[in-house]
Amino acid sequence: MAVVAATALATPLLLAASPHPGRPAAHDPGKEAAKLSRELVRNASARDAYKHLQQFQAIADSTEGHRAAGSLGHDASAAYVYRQLQRAGYKVSYESFRFTYTETLAEKLAVVSPTPRDVTIKAMTYTPSTKEGGLTAQLVAVPVDDTTGCEATDYAAADFTGTIALIKRGGCSFAEKQAAAAAAGAAGAAIYNNTEGALSGTLGEAAAGKIPTGGLTQAEGEKLAADLAAGEVTVSFEIRELQEDRPTRNVIAETPGGSAAKTVMLGAHLDSVTEGPGINDNGSGSAGLLDVALKLAQSKSKPANKVRFAWWSAEENGLIGSEKYVAALTEKQREQIKLYLNFDMIASPNGVQFVFDGDDSDQVGEGPGPDGSAQLERDINEFLDGKGKPHEGTDFTGRSDYGPFIEVGIPSGGTDTGAEGIKTAAQAGVFGGEAGIAYDPCYHAACDDLDNIDMGHFDTNIDVIANAVGTYAHDLRSLTRPVDTGTGTPGSGGSGGGLREGHGRVTE
Repeated sequence: MAVVAATALATPLLLAASPHPGRPAAHDPGKEAAKLSRELVRNASARDAYKHLQQFQAIADSTEGHRAAGSLGHDASAAYVYRQLQRAGYKVSYESFRFTYTETLAEKLAVVSPTPRDVTIKAMTYTPSTKEGGLTAQLVAVPVDDTTGCEATDYAAADFTGTIALIKRGGCSFAEKQAAAAAAGAAGAAIYNNTEGALSGTLGEAAAGKIPTGGLTQAEGEKLAADLAAGEVTVSFEIRELQEDRPTRNVIAETPGGSAAKTVMLGAHLDSVTEGPGINDNGSGSAGLLDVALKLAQSKSKPANKVRFAWWSAEENGLIGSEKYVAALTEKQREQIKLYLNFDMIASPNGVQFVFDGDDSDQVGEGPGPDGSAQLERDINEFLDGKGKPHEGTDFTGRSDYGPFIEVGIPSGGTDTGAEGIKTAAQAGVFGGEAGIAYDPCYHAACDDLDNIDMGHFDTNIDVIANAVGTYAHDLRSLTRPVDTGTGTPGSGGSGGGLREGHGRVTE
């Protein structure tokens, strides 16, 4: 590792700040961008980035098995990233803030009668807790419609006092559903998915929690609903979560040179969940970003634009690190950030190459991103097409750290390879892998370790990062070049069809 570190941290010719940040008249931004992007794509690699993943794994192994925000594992991960960047010549800073740390202590659901069986349930972030040992109560289903469990009238058909309310996802936030159930007298809520895959949800903030709440798969929820249609069901229910105020910090690094008025920003969240080391989620995006940043530092190029990298904390608790950062920006600072690219879960073992749908050409879920987002999508697609790599659009669901940037009008984009969503047969035909299982079967689990990385996806997405950094470090003109959304992008493997799942915990 000493030899590798010495090589990676070679004298950073790029980052020697120029006393004359302006470019000479003969400067051709297109040529400079093409040259740097080729160099970074050639030099950045999954092999080198994997060494950072090994460090993240070692950190998790030496702490509590995870790298969650507010833990020693995250603190050590942030310090590791900070040191690498500082030695490379970047201007590096910590951005500290406080948040509510959460850790699951118990998540159990079992049918007691009529036919005993265990049911898998996931405690929602910021849920209130049952007493230790839980409670035994009647399960009562909320009638299903387009807004199941969202209004008080949904609970009028039965007595929910002291029961566990079984509620289908959809129509409003999980926080609203459990609050309405609590108002009807329920002692707990079990919310089941309305699509395939696990339900890893959040109530948004600790103050929103009214009753203990957990998430179920669609199959588990529908089976329980069928049981209730046949008669009474008694369950044992225990949801407990540690919640306490803790400090954490983002790591922000930028080139000392380059025009601050044209800042190019890329980010990835560094924190894991408490259930595991988070090597794909999101050690992969963090390591890929770090590798490209270090390779940029070794380059002889002096970027015309300022390049800023961010490793966010507390993403898993609700995008808190990126929200804090964006909220603290002045109007002038916001205007200086010309684009933001996000990289989260870029090496899923059963993954699909997703590119965020900046122009809403897929007509799925949310609308288009801010002006310039369509161009970011187009640029990534064109790069992937040039490499012969198939890709699909994915919706801006707000489940990762691009969310706060979109909210203030900053053009945004990026890639991921999927989380708990289920791979379709069509996707398996294009991307390989196995249909009918999750893109990442170890999502938010202890098995999200070094064995959970697909090196092919990892390398492809590191190339995407490298190309974007090399291009936008010198040339932003493509952000104003019109996008033709009338026809699909050749070689895209289809512009729709993928399950539009982001990565972080869902709120509704």
